[in-house]
Amino acid sequence: MIGQIKAPRLVEICRMKNVSDYAIFTLMLVSSLTIMVGTVIAPSLTGIVQHLEFGYDPSWLITLPSLGVVLFAPFVGKMLNRTGALKLLYFGLLPYGILGVMGAFITNDYLLMLDRFLLGGATVAVQVSITSLIVGYFENEARIKMIAWQGMAIELGGVVFLSLGGVLGEWNWQSPFYIYLLAIICLVLALRTLPEQREKESVSSEEVHGDTKQSSFKVTVIFFGALSAMVLFFVGFVTLPLYLPRVFDFSESTTGYFMAFISVVAILTASQMPKAVSKMGDGNTVSMGFLFFMLGYMVLYFFTSVPLLVLSAIFIGSGFGFTIPLLNHMMIEASSSKSMGKNLGLYSMGVFGGQFASTFISLLGKGENSVFGIAFMLALVISVVLYFIFKKNKA
Repeated sequence: MIGQIKAPRLVEICRMKNVSDYAIFTLMLVSSLTIMVGTVIAPSLTGIVQHLEFGYDPSWLITLPSLGVVLFAPFVGKMLNRTGALKLLYFGLLPYGILGVMGAFITNDYLLMLDRFLLGGATVAVQVSITSLIVGYFENEARIKMIAWQGMAIELGGVVFLSLGGVLGEWNWQSPFYIYLLAIICLVLALRTLPEQREKESVSSEEVHGDTKQSSFKVTVIFFGALSAMVLFFVGFVTLPLYLPRVFDFSESTTGYFMAFISVVAILTASQMPKAVSKMGDGNTVSMGFLFFMLGYMVLYFFTSVPLLVLSAIFIGSGFGFTIPLLNHMMIEASSSKSMGKNLGLYSMGVFGGQFASTFISLLGKGENSVFGIAFMLALVISVVLYFIFKKNKA
């Protein structure tokens, strides 16, 4: 089966003796940076584009880091095996902070796009290394719970950074860029709290023989699942900042609060994901997540009332909570120690490739409403296809 997991018992997390609570806090804080890379400026996108006189589609400023992740991910996966997760994390956090804040001061369109692209390279180094550290520090049920916590931390970061970005954007258009300096604080915390990973055991013969065509198929399915989930999740992040002010007359801060609410729902859903998996299986849970995406965009497509707008946020947030954290764990379970770096890089390519591809979906339709229609039909098709793939493989 594809990455079947069990819900963890409600007991204290079993972890390595040298992983402190401060280290766990650092792991979660660093994890939150991955969603921040594009979304922190989303609520203030209109004001930023006006002040910078950006001459291209505004959504490029949100999604270009995702393209950087996709193109840098294969190299980062190889670097992980050479440098180790901790050093790779250090190499990622410093340029993340510097490149992020530089966006507030670059006035040339091409240099700004290059800056956002390179920021994606730093982001994938952070994401791959932090997930690898979790894999190395924790095992079995503890690892499952930490992956769920990581998904919750990522979306909690979305709540905080979207809200903060909206408020700061109303104060000054440059202010949201300063939030990227949090990476420097994370670097200091990582240097002080994160222990060296235990030595990796040699790859067992079981792992070698387990890395078969079936394993490759699992990895491919998980990759496309992650890519599709992030396409559908991020369609909202590239359309809602423009749609909500136009249709509902939302301010920048109100837009930020609404998008943060989606992340709150995602956090709550991710916390319940292990329970859902224990009852339904991982394949059915992922398929259900795509059905939630479908419902969210279907509501946006057909209705324009505020109460139903809130309902759409609940559906979209639930879609994220039942897909991305679970697919992350499934990728880990489908990997041997030999293929871990490559597969985590592939997973990052799927997640951020989906973010980048969401821009092109927004270009397919004539206006936000038609984009919502495309999104809900796409979610329905993907849900059905994945259901039968997982069923065939006894997920």
